[in-house]
Amino acid sequence: MNKKDRFRSVLIFGGAGFIGSNWAAQLLQHTDAKVHVFDNLSRPGVRHNLDWLQQLAGGSGRLQITVGDVRDATKLERAVRHATEIYHFAAQVAVTDSLVDPRLDFDINLGGTFNILEAVRKSGSRPFLLFTSTNKVYGEFGTNSLVVTRTRYRHADGQGVSESQPLNFHSPYGCSKGAADQYVRDYARIYDIPTVVFRMSCIAGPRQFGTEDQGWVAHFLYSALMGRPVAIYGDGRQVRDVLYVDDLLNAFQLAIEHREKTAGQVFNVGGGTENTTSLLELIEEIEKLTGRRLEYTRDERRPGDQLVYITDFSKLRRETGWEPKVSVRQTVTHMYQWWRKNRHLFPREEAVTADAGMASGLLRELPRVA
Repeated sequence: MNKKDRFRSVLIFGGAGFIGSNWAAQLLQHTDAKVHVFDNLSRPGVRHNLDWLQQLAGGSGRLQITVGDVRDATKLERAVRHATEIYHFAAQVAVTDSLVDPRLDFDINLGGTFNILEAVRKSGSRPFLLFTSTNKVYGEFGTNSLVVTRTRYRHADGQGVSESQPLNFHSPYGCSKGAADQYVRDYARIYDIPTVVFRMSCIAGPRQFGTEDQGWVAHFLYSALMGRPVAIYGDGRQVRDVLYVDDLLNAFQLAIEHREKTAGQVFNVGGGTENTTSLLELIEEIEKLTGRRLEYTRDERRPGDQLVYITDFSKLRRETGWEPKVSVRQTVTHMYQWWRKNRHLFPREEAVTADAGMASGLLRELPRVA
């Protein structure tokens, strides 16, 4: 055990969510850190995650849970008082919801982040603070350099997006997260608070209760397993890089271990060019793995949707030595195995038995380019 770990007091905003609960579990299982989970419990499945964390903590006294909202500045000031590390994952996470209620999106994503930064500044303790931003801060890009194949779009140069890409917010969600990540960066410069911003692509893994608007890999997988159709917005050739959650947790740990290099910096974090998939390709992979056909309907492409986003994580690799270890196929397999052991967490009336392996003739032919 590293001596530093004995004195870690870790505060996780959004700590009952997918990423937050996995990070809290990692800390409880592999360090001596005290873990403070701060969450408003608004997301599906988070109460199950809290039960899991309480089981891991046992009678150690190392887990503290606060039910609260990042819009509550007074409660935030109390929460940050003794933290040596802060991880800010709490957010309104859906582009679609930001279009319906941009004020709520603004209040949570930008206002909540500002409240956390101010609480930290007033505390005078200068804890390490890591904020998870999004690839949506780079906007829609364009279609000029895209090549269309049977199952995916791809850039002609095959390159990923680096931190030098100009910011170009293209939705209320992109604006609120982008403005927040600039505030986090500036508080490092102006107030000498060691902050780090991770602009993330698609994160996936166990304990992700995905929805149509967020966590699309989990949404597709569990919909297939439960016999529920999904909607595809656009033609399904949209491409993302996928990062397994354990690889992300390793990035968190390396960011703080190398804080002398990472503090005040912004990093693009994702699976990179070796871990990409289109919607159509993921559907095919899910059907091969589970033996279940995923039915889907088509609708118009959503405003601001990026046809291709692939992360260039070379800056983070250069500063910390980090790189992803788990492939897209392995990620989906891990999630499927977790579902098989935790079916009770999903609506029983919709769950179906899914045998591993692909039934003969189950896959339909993917659409071809005319």
